[in-house]
Amino acid sequence: MLSALAAPVAADVVSNIKTGLESAAGPSGYKSNNSGTDLTKIAGGLISEALGLLGIVLLAILIWAGFLWMTAQGEEAKVKKAKDMIFQAVVGLIIIVAAYAIADFVLDSLSKATSGGTGAEAGGSGGSGGG
Repeated sequence: MLSALAAPVAADVVSNIKTGLESAAGPSGYKSNNSGTDLTKIAGGLISEALGLLGIVLLAILIWAGFLWMTAQGEEAKVKKAKDMIFQAVVGLIIIVAAYAIADFVLDSLSKATSGGTGAEAGGSGGSGGG
C-alpha cells in the first residue's frame, strides 16, 4: 500500500531532478542527454563487461595451461592436466560465446519491443537491403 503511494512521488522527484539537471547543463556548456538510459542499455553494458572479464580469465587459464604443458618435461600426468585445462577452457569459451549471443538477442528483442519498433526503425537489420 505504501509503495503504491510513494511511486508517483518518487517519479515526480526524479522528473524534477532530471529537469533541473538539464536546465543547468545548457548554460554550463554541457550537452543534455534527453534520450535517457534505459534498462536494456544498462543490462547490455553490464553483460558485455562481465563476459569481457570472463574472456580475460579464459585467456589467463589458456596461457597457464600452455605453460604447464611446456614445463611438463614429458611427465604424462602433467601433460594430461594441461590438456584437460585447455579442453575445459575451450568449453568455457563456447559457453561464453553462446551466453553473449543469447544475451545480445534477448536485449535486442527487448529494446525493439519497448521502443515500439519492428526492426529497421529500431536499429535492426531490416532485411536484405534489396541490392
